[in-house]
Order: sequence, then C-alpha cells, then structure tokens
Amino acid sequence: MPRYTAPTKDMQFVLHDVLKVTEQSIPGYDELDADFTSAILEEAGKLTSDVLTPLNAVGDTEGCTLADGVVSTPTGFKQAFAQVKDGGWPGLDMPEAYGGQNMPIVIGTAVGEMFSASNMAFTMYQGLTHGAASAILAHGTDAQKDTYLPKMVACDWTGTMNLTEPHCGTDLGLMRTKADPQPNGSYKITGQKIFISAGDHDMADNIIHLVLAKIAGAPDGIKGVSLFIVPKICVNDDRTLGARNGVSVGSIEEKMGIHGNSTCVMNYDGATGFLLGEEHKGMRAMFTMMNEARLGVGMQGLGQAEVAYQNALDYAKDRLQGRDVTGAKNPDGPADPLIVHPDIRRALMDQKSFAEGARAFLLWGSTLIDAAHRAEDQAADGLVSLMTPVIKGFLTDQGYDMTVKAQQIYGGHGYIEEWGMSQFTRDARIAMIYEGANGVQALDLVGRKLMQDGGKHVMAFFDLVKGFIKDNAGQDPEFDADFLNPLKAASKDLQAAGMYFMENGLKKPNNALSGSYDFMHLFGHVCLGLMWARMGKAAKTALENDAADPAFYQTKLHTGRYYMARQLPATALHLSRIESGAQTVMALDAAQF
Repeated sequence: MPRYTAPTKDMQFVLHDVLKVTEQSIPGYDELDADFTSAILEEAGKLTSDVLTPLNAVGDTEGCTLADGVVSTPTGFKQAFAQVKDGGWPGLDMPEAYGGQNMPIVIGTAVGEMFSASNMAFTMYQGLTHGAASAILAHGTDAQKDTYLPKMVACDWTGTMNLTEPHCGTDLGLMRTKADPQPNGSYKITGQKIFISAGDHDMADNIIHLVLAKIAGAPDGIKGVSLFIVPKICVNDDRTLGARNGVSVGSIEEKMGIHGNSTCVMNYDGATGFLLGEEHKGMRAMFTMMNEARLGVGMQGLGQAEVAYQNALDYAKDRLQGRDVTGAKNPDGPADPLIVHPDIRRALMDQKSFAEGARAFLLWGSTLIDAAHRAEDQAADGLVSLMTPVIKGFLTDQGYDMTVKAQQIYGGHGYIEEWGMSQFTRDARIAMIYEGANGVQALDLVGRKLMQDGGKHVMAFFDLVKGFIKDNAGQDPEFDADFLNPLKAASKDLQAAGMYFMENGLKKPNNALSGSYDFMHLFGHVCLGLMWARMGKAAKTALENDAADPAFYQTKLHTGRYYMARQLPATALHLSRIESGAQTVMALDAAQF
C-alpha cells in the first residue's frame, strides 16, 4: 500500500526561512512562530498519514453508491470525517464568530496540501464546504451567515457549488435552470446540474448547495445569472432542520478517478432557494468560491505529485535492476537499486524540484491572499488575481506529469493497480479539467488578467523579480551563475512574450490566444524560478550561519540548481512557440482535420 509522510520540515523552511512569516506586517502573522506552526503541521501530518492515507485506496476501490435515493461513502469515510471535524480542521482559517480558529490562509494552505496529498477524494468534501462558506461569508446577509456558517464551519453541514449543466460547462450563459420568485421572498429552483462534487453523501446532517440559475425576465447570457442557497433539507426559522427540499440525486457519475468523492447529477424540482448576493450578479458571488477552489485545485496538483514522488523514491531505492555503469553500488547483491541510474535520477529530480518549488509558490500566494484580506493590501490582491490561473493551470498540468513520471519509475508495476500508483495519476487528471479547464485558465490569463488595471499587476511582478536580482547580484559569483542569471533570462522571455501580445494581439487576437497556453506555462516556470532563487538564497544564508542541519540546506541548493538548469530553460521554447503566431495553428479549415 502506498504511504505518505507530510513534508513538514520543508513547509517550515518555506514559512520561516524563505517567507519569514513572523517578520511580515500582516495581522496575525506575529503569532506564527516556528514552534506554533510546527505543532499544527505535525498534528495534521499524523492525521493525514495515519487516518486518511490508508483510506485513499479504499475510496478508490469501493467508490460511492446510490441506493433508494441515498448516497453512501466508502468504508471508514464517516469515521474519518468525524475525526477531522473533532479536530477543528475544517474551520482552521475561518472566522471565530462562526466557530472557526481565524488562522491565516497560509496555514490553511499548508495543512490543505497534506489533506489533498493523503486522500484527495475525501478532502474534497470539506474543501467544497469551505468554498461555499466563504461565498456566503462574502455575499450573504447577516441572517444567512448566522443560519448556515456555524454548521458549515464545523462541517456538520457540508456545501457544494452547482454550475455545470448537460449542455453548458464553460459557457454558463447558456444555462437553463430557472428560479421563480415566491411571495415570501424565496425562489423555486428547477433544473438539472451535473458533475457536482460531494453532491450528496452520508457524512453530514445537511448539504447546502450553491446553485446558479436564471430568474424569469433576466438579461440574456452570463449577465442574467443569479446565485441561490438551496439546502438539501429546509432549515426552520429556529435553525433546526425541517422538511426535505425538492432536490435529489439522479445518479453518481462513473469517473476515471476520485472515486471516493460522490460526483452527482443533481435534480432540482421546484426546490426552495434563497438569493445569495444581488439579482443577476451570480457570477460575482460564485467567483468568490471559484477563485478559492482554483487555488485549492492547484494544491491538488502539488499534492498528487508529492505523494507519487514519495512512493516512487521508495521504489527506486528498493528495486534492484541492472548495474551502475560507473561500477557496482551493491556488489553483494544481484543488481544495483534503480536510483543509481541517471535517467531514474532525472525523473526523480524533476518531481522533487517541481514539488518543492510549487509548495513555495502556493504558500507565497497564500501570503498575498492574507495581505489582501487581513491588511486590505490592494496590490497583493491584484497580484494574486494575476497568479490564480497560473497556480491552477500550471501546477495541475505539471502535477499530473509528475505522477506519470513517478508511475514510470515502477515500470510495469506502475500500471498494476495493487501498487497504487495509477490512482495518483487518475486522481490528478481531473484537476486539469474542473474549476475551469486549463485552456480556459490560459485564456483568462492572457485575455483578462495580463492587462487588468492597465497591466500594473504584471509590471509589479516584473519589478519583484528585478528587485530580487538587483538586491542579491554580485555577492556570490556561484549564486549569480546558478540562480540569478537563469532567473533573469527566463524573466526576459516572459517580458518578450508579453510584448509580443501587446504588439500583435489587438490587431490579430488569434496571435495572442494561440500562444496563451504556452504563456501560462512560461509564467509558471518563471514563478517557480523566482521561488527557487529565494529558497536558494535562504539555504545559502542558513549554511553561512552554521545551520543545525546542513545536509537539508545543501540538498535544497542542489535541487534548486537542477530546476534552474534543467527546467527553467523551457521558457525559451514557450517563447518561440508564442512568437510563431497563429498562422500554423489556424491554417486548416475545419473540414481538413
């Protein structure tokens, strides 16, 4: 059975050596000393390793079942969900007023990575609840907050998001679900939604669906969409549970992965719903949940890459195959372990350097969210808005690729279910699709985010990179050569790509759109390059100050050098593709394909 060990030491390194959280001026960060964060991370690590990891294969094998309108989760899920609730984990970064612990998002992100890595399908139940609660917190009335949030923060009630319909996914303006106003201020919701993660299950007393629908007479398209709170079981005025609402499960989707999560077809037959936010402004309210979900999905890409890497590393150290070409490393055995071979090392280093860089990127992004929410930092809010499609798209694409590389290390055993590696690949695959397919993320990045607010946020990112290089250049020729010079070259590629879009995108939009996917990956590599440069600087400083564990920091420098030398140069390839324009992409007529 695959194992998972939470990378708490690496998380502590990023939080305290790289991000220096206690030195930041964000409210609440002064309490995040190393002992405090270690206690949280170690406790979460035990729960994820000892309780959730063993259930990952169970959920994959058993899946969820629907019988007589009741959805049952896999064996052990209910008991594990109770343990998660009892530990207060679902409300870690939610407001104290509603039963949460009000910790910064950066801590919730670190813990969330562990949960996603150990059991992605299970973690989605609480993750979607967190997103739904955040939407109600941001857009709900005081009465709605008081009614739903205490139960949702505790996960006594869970939550979902209902967007997709059989005939519309990305283009939500085509939706047909209706909302008919009632004299008492409520609405009757009628329609069908598909692909609803955690749509129904047996682990909570109630499920609070957030449903997009159109009120009669609403404007056409996306501008006519509103968002509604539709509980599975109606809630009485005294907040006790009442009658069953007009919402039911039509079926559970048969999926490639995340079998332990009940992905449902949901039928709304005149169900009672309540407007969340303003009429016809549903997407504004839903995007509160979707943006949070996109960061969470990026975290899923990292989580699956991390757990797959850990198991591939174990296998590479244990499996005996062939001899080291430079001389036997296991002379008393029939063969050397796989890890002696350069191509195995390459695959493992790809995985290790990605996972550690992605972790730093996500935690840094979380500090931007904290700065925006806790310190009302508009610059941080704009920067994380720019980064959101990069986090979602790049980390899930790369995360999936890393699970494939981990599977490849096993050879034929990686294709056999008993070893568990295929689950990581199958589970990771959905992260590239849901919460906005990655092609759409790339279009959002180039078409909207790049020039948002006159382009000041992307310019702020360039200034951030330039500032780091300027502040650290010339102090150590080796650091310049290994970290700063590759980062400078990659950043120039990113700027050149942006300039190409400015010069060619307005006159010929397809030139920009055909290069958007490459731009998203180019941007992602520069972000991880910046993270590795910062981690390299922190590791170098620790070694100069006689760190207690020099091997850890030396390993960090070696891993960073690998990324800068072997992965970051991909920016030149992406730039070349972007600058080739749309001609070859659009050359064929539809009939010629």
